[in-house]
Amino acid sequence: MQNEKELIPHLFRREFSKMVTVISKLFGLQHIEVAEDIVSETFLIATETWGMKGIPPNPTAWLYAVAKNKTLEYLRRDKVFAEKVGPALALAENTNIQSITLDFSSQNINDSQLQMLFAICDPIIPAEAQIGLALRILCGFGIDEIAEAFLSNKETINKRLYRAREKLRETKVKLEMPGEQEVSARLDNVLHAIYLLFNEGYYSTTQNKILRQDMCVEALRLGVMLAGYGKTNLPQTNALIALMCFHASRFNARQDSNDVVVLYADQDEALWDKELIRQGNRYLNISAKGSVISSYHLEAAIAQLHSKKDDTTEKWEAILQLYNRLLQINYSPAVAVNRTFALYKARGAAEAIIEAEKLPAQNNHFYFTLLGELYKDIDTMHAKAQYQKAYALAKTEKEKSVLSLKIKAIK
Repeated sequence: MQNEKELIPHLFRREFSKMVTVISKLFGLQHIEVAEDIVSETFLIATETWGMKGIPPNPTAWLYAVAKNKTLEYLRRDKVFAEKVGPALALAENTNIQSITLDFSSQNINDSQLQMLFAICDPIIPAEAQIGLALRILCGFGIDEIAEAFLSNKETINKRLYRAREKLRETKVKLEMPGEQEVSARLDNVLHAIYLLFNEGYYSTTQNKILRQDMCVEALRLGVMLAGYGKTNLPQTNALIALMCFHASRFNARQDSNDVVVLYADQDEALWDKELIRQGNRYLNISAKGSVISSYHLEAAIAQLHSKKDDTTEKWEAILQLYNRLLQINYSPAVAVNRTFALYKARGAAEAIIEAEKLPAQNNHFYFTLLGELYKDIDTMHAKAQYQKAYALAKTEKEKSVLSLKIKAIK
């Protein structure tokens, strides 16, 4: 059985977000910080009490009961707060505060989290702040973990979250599902936030492997939650889930036992998660129902082709055609670089070099790594120079170590 030192962090990650969203639903989104304080205090009490008296038979129910008591205590104690929140709760002067209930049922928790997801993904909130809020409020990440994920410090993260909460207060964003038309309009923003959250974990520069993996798992959970709601169970939602499943399936093969990055071509296929690949195929099939073709569909189809280790011209030609379509609907410099690499694998370096030289110069290591790859069998000195530029721009030691090996391999 877990002791309280092991159990409490686990419960914090799992229950913090549920409790905050339910209490915020009661108080209103403008008082979200009060909800966070109440839940944080609940876990502090758990740490002190369980350390002395032991873990209760049902730790989750214990936390919910204490959170409810702390919520009612806050209403009784803070008259100003009660006067502000009271009208929103339809409390009459003679209303018994004790009669207020916090509904911690699975259905209400799920509904509250879905409403919170749409609230924090309001277009008024910058994308980076949306991810921070999602990590804190919906995924139960601590400030230290968020700071590490963003390679930042606690003070910066706290300021960023504070400004985001202020935006929510100023614009009076409500904790409720938007109307049907607004759900459709807002869904793209919600999916994009989940996509960025997953990428923050999958392509993270943090050294904390568990943290990175947890971020990917949470992004997947939010995607599946969206798919469980009729109005957001749409082709693009399922396509994004498929994309995340395919990528997550290779998570354990991307680093060796010494934490050295293992490139796709060198990964051990036996380490890929076959169940996640199966789920990816299932969600991609579901996403095909309907006439919508989103960038998530195309990226998921590319990732599906990568879920088999064959390195045939036919495979890379199919990937190339998918990148061609992706560039048409959602151009980005990164996609253009990836498309050029697919062209190289499908049709050779000569044709790919012509396309690479047409790309706008990019000040990142991916672009110069591509050029090094294209020239390595044609002009070794030029290839080495490109890899050296990539090395200078690489942000992490792991990226630099891969590039260092490429530089050394050139004779």
